Order: sequence, then structure tokens, then C-alpha cells
Amino acid sequence: MNQLQINGTQSFMGKEIPVILGGFGPDKKCISDKTIAEIHGMEAYHIRELINRNIKRFSENVDYIDAGQRIVQSDTLELLKNIGYSKQSIVQAEHIYILSERGYAKLIKIMDTDLAWKIHDKLIDEYFALREEKAAMQELSPELQMFKHIFDSVAQTQLEQRRQEKALEDTNKRIDDLRDVVALNPNSWRPDARKLIVGIAQKMGGNEFIQNVQAEIYSLVDARAGVSLATRLTNKRRRMADEGVCKSTRDKLNKIDVIADDKKLIEIYVAVVKEMAVKYGACPPKQSA
Repeated sequence: MNQLQINGTQSFMGKEIPVILGGFGPDKKCISDKTIAEIHGMEAYHIRELINRNIKRFSENVDYIDAGQRIVQSDTLELLKNIGYSKQSIVQAEHIYILSERGYAKLIKIMDTDLAWKIHDKLIDEYFALREEKAAMQELSPELQMFKHIFDSVAQTQLEQRRQEKALEDTNKRIDDLRDVVALNPNSWRPDARKLIVGIAQKMGGNEFIQNVQAEIYSLVDARAGVSLATRLTNKRRRMADEGVCKSTRDKLNKIDVIADDKKLIEIYVAVVKEMAVKYGACPPKQSA
């Protein structure tokens, strides 16, 4: 598999991510779709969908390697398991993408969100940056090499302190934002929920994910309430047909209209939307005073 290998882990944004070398050149770092999804607060299949829809923009073996097409090789299967993929997810996935730095940059361009670009810059600075230090180090005297190690250690400690301070600042901001989510007005649940759904889709990569978000929310409402919104929607349309309501009006009905008929379903729906907003860090815009 182009001599891909795992070289330990690296701390990034509070996560321990596997360091993958090779595949796109000797000692070149690359990154899996699973790791990208974890960093961006998404699911791996969302990352694959983005790549699949824009596959013409990516060059195989330059921007990506499709490990999902090579799982018949025992070394590939073992490598994917070591990265963190479960055996079931490996078998079920049609594609498993390993991206080069260039491929990841293209993916971020497709996402085109402020958060994605922020993560991109940080990842390039901290993960992909491979400086040509080994050869230069060999030319230094043992004494200078020792001092360099000391200075590097001190610098790394200071950088880690700054990362922790920034992480604390981000956490405090996230808590403030989540307070806004919890405080949503239950009397305007439809427009408020719509704003959050759009925000969640943006975190996933764009408005094209709105339908995916809605489908996941409806599925969770079904499971939590022990109902079938699809069945209720069909029954509602039939009742309206019996009442003589025109077909065009009946066709405009959707599952939100079904939820609006039941106070319990409204409460469950709002709770599910809030939970997903917290999960993906999607918060409504603050109202100006």
C-alpha cells in the first residue's frame, strides 16, 4: 500500500491522532478520513460523501489513496485497524480515503467554512509540517545537538502552555454559545430549529447536508418517541383527503407538520435538535442588543 506506516500518535486540538507516513513519498505525512472527521466533529461517511461528489477534483495516488479498495491485503487491513477503524466499519465501507497534504487542502476548499479553514491552518502548522532537520542536526557537534534538544524542549513546553490557554478560551466560548442553544424559545421552535439545522449542516460541510441532518433528527425522534413520523404523515394526508383538501396542499405536508400536531413530539424534536447542535458546535447567531 505504497509503504504506508504508522509512526505513533500526535496531540492535536486535544485529540491523539495517528501519525501516518508514506503513501505519497518517503516520510511524507498523510491523514485518514476517520481522523479528519474526528477533528472536524463530523462522521467519516460525511467526509467520504464530500470526496465522492467531487472526486474529479482529486488525483488518485497524489491527493488520495483509497484504502477501501485494498482491504483484501492483510497488511492494509491491519494498518486500518491500527489507525482506529473497527473491522465492521472497514468491511462495510465502499471507500476509505487516506489524503495527502494537497488532498486535504482541496477538501478544505470544498468545505469552505471558517471552522474548516481554521483547522486546516492549524493542522498544516502542527501536523503536516515536516522540516528538514535531520541532515542539519547531523552536521552539528554533539554539544550543539544537546543544547538544541534543550531549547526545543523548552520551546515545546511553552507552545503546549499556549495551546492549553487557547483551548480553555475556546471551551469558555463554546459554553457561552451552548447557553444560547439551551435558551431557545420553545414558542418559536420551528424557525429556531431550522436555524440550528442549517448551522449543523454548515459544520458538516455545507447546505447540501441539510437533508442528512433532518433525516437523522427524524430517525432519533422516531426512536425516542416510539412512533413512525412517516406513517403519521401518510395518515394525516389521508384524513385531509377525506375532508376534501386538495392534493397540492396535502403534498406540501411534511414531518414537521406531523410533529406540530403533538406537544410531546415537539418537546422531543426540540431536545434532539439541541443535542445535535451541541454535538456539532452549531449555535444560533447572537441577537444584537
